Amino acid sequence: MPEKGPAILYRSQDGVAEIRFNRPERLNVLDVESARGFHDAVDRALGDPAVRVIVVAAEGNAFVAGGDLAHFRTSTDKRAAAFDLIDPIHSALKRLAQSPAITLASLKGAVAGGGMSIALSLDLAIAADNCRFNLAYAAIGASPDCGGSWALPRLVGLRRAMEIALLCETVRSEEALRLGLVNRVVPADDLAGETEALARRLAQGAPIAMGRIKSLLRSSWDRPFEAQLDAEGESFGVCALTEDFSGAVDAFLEKRKPQFHGR
Repeated sequence: MPEKGPAILYRSQDGVAEIRFNRPERLNVLDVESARGFHDAVDRALGDPAVRVIVVAAEGNAFVAGGDLAHFRTSTDKRAAAFDLIDPIHSALKRLAQSPAITLASLKGAVAGGGMSIALSLDLAIAADNCRFNLAYAAIGASPDCGGSWALPRLVGLRRAMEIALLCETVRSEEALRLGLVNRVVPADDLAGETEALARRLAQGAPIAMGRIKSLLRSSWDRPFEAQLDAEGESFGVCALTEDFSGAVDAFLEKRKPQFHGR
């Protein structure tokens, strides 16, 4: 029998880090090892100053088909078992949300339960045309984790979020695109290449400005309009002091493409 590999694969090149779930034989269901591995991979990516974009992807034919229910069946303390899974992932997702790095979900096949929540919690999502989304929690008598209840109503509105969460009906790729659950849909065979192209395009942007844009958009739900205007002014002021901004202004006026260095 071949030796089991790590639950999470990690690689980083040219400003792009990739965190890849690696339990394809089990549709990458979330167990304690993968939860902790995901947490550690996020720490590794965020600890690397060269990383501008973080891609979350998966091996095999599925993204993540939810949590490992066998983990609960064999546990005598199911609440503690839940937090063994939830805590590392939540800690990682909080750090990703607060980080200036842009996060990109690369989705295929089954995207269910915690897998769907993780995907919705990231900044952008690209999906293969064979994706099947199902929030699934209500079907097992549970409520969402991994940010699903935060992201879903913000993406699709409250009424549609209620329908998706309560009825647990499968949403196919094109419907997910129409609803705003993903940013784009591509043929399954092209997913890896399209993900890489989008990640590299993001990595070539101005990292300070893009981090500020991410922060403004994510925090806008918590501020009144007047406070958001103040935050925008302060953020633009910070960007205006960067070498990237000065260089981009020169490049625009000289009709050439700017180069961004994160300074």
